[in-house]
Amino acid sequence: MEKTIEDPPTSAVLLDHCHFSQVIFNSVEKFYIPGGDVTCRYTFTQNFIPRQKDWIGIFRVGWKTVREYYTFMWVTLPIDLNNKSAKQQEVQFKAYYLPKDDEYYQFCYVDQDGVVRGASIPFQFRPENEEDILVVTTQGEVEEIEQHNKELCKENQELKDSCVSLQKQNSDMQAELQKKQEELETLQSINKKLELKVKEQKDYWETELLQLKEQNQKMSSENEKMGIRVDQLQRKDQKKLEQTVEEMKQNETTAMKKQQELMDENFDLSRRLSEKKMIYNALQREKERLEGENDLLKRENSRLLSYMGLDFNSLPYQVPTSDEGGAGQNPGLVYGNPYSGIQESSSPSQLSIKKCPICKADDICDHTLEQQRMQALCLNCPICDKIFPATEKQIFEDHVFCHSL
Repeated sequence: MEKTIEDPPTSAVLLDHCHFSQVIFNSVEKFYIPGGDVTCRYTFTQNFIPRQKDWIGIFRVGWKTVREYYTFMWVTLPIDLNNKSAKQQEVQFKAYYLPKDDEYYQFCYVDQDGVVRGASIPFQFRPENEEDILVVTTQGEVEEIEQHNKELCKENQELKDSCVSLQKQNSDMQAELQKKQEELETLQSINKKLELKVKEQKDYWETELLQLKEQNQKMSSENEKMGIRVDQLQRKDQKKLEQTVEEMKQNETTAMKKQQELMDENFDLSRRLSEKKMIYNALQREKERLEGENDLLKRENSRLLSYMGLDFNSLPYQVPTSDEGGAGQNPGLVYGNPYSGIQESSSPSQLSIKKCPICKADDICDHTLEQQRMQALCLNCPICDKIFPATEKQIFEDHVFCHSL
């Protein structure tokens, strides 16, 4: 079996699935002489459209599939299919590729899907024999043969017309059958897809259901464990909560007692602060009074010295401060202080200075002790005389430091 260039597209299409009426082969001889080229003529029907990979093959009669071709030729596509002349096509098989035996063969048109669209009558490849030589007869016989031939031609023409009509009906029926078959194949394909999809969905949901059951069992087991754990934690937390509540109650009672003590202490401190403020105000007034008296005494002393014409800086010598008569007198005066008695009587003695400014007691009283304790518990600013409690030492130091800025 000889092949040209490349193998054509084929498929295992059986005879009962072929459509032989869509391409019609014309002028097919009963036999072809070996050693010569063979021209195959064919016609496209109205509903058939050729494609690029269509081909015509020579098959031995009795073939089962389109893969059993002896040789083939590619089909030439016409430029314009609507043209009537384009329906008439032909291909030429070279003698080199033709069969060498005398078996019966036929032309078959196969499309690019491997489906047979037309088949010719059988023919042979053999030389002429004596049976094919014409015998010369008489004129009468010739006329009779011609008459018979005309009748046969007429009958042949009628058969051809009938054959064309039948071929057209067959073509229409084949087209309708092809359409129905394609619809059936489409429906079968859709049905298969749906069945496959239903099966996949069923398998998927069965798998999901199995997983959900396993998860449900697992969750039930975990839920039981969690329930036991929650009960244990609740009992433990309840006990701990009761202990915490009891501790909070005790802390609240202690805090209330502490708060009451602080309130009492705060009230006592407020009262003592008020008393200290009163003492401070009295001491401040006493200090101002003493400072005023001191200023008056200084002016009076200066006036008396000026009146006597004496000046401490102009004295020729200093009165000794020994027992030579200067005891109890001012060493800056030559003849002593004539108003020493007045000054001693008018200046406060050490005993009178210790009198309480509130109750005027000569002895030490509670107010004096409170004043001394207050002075010991206070911090006085050496610059502005501001008073700070001893507990606010850091504030006092910051205050003093601010004066140096």
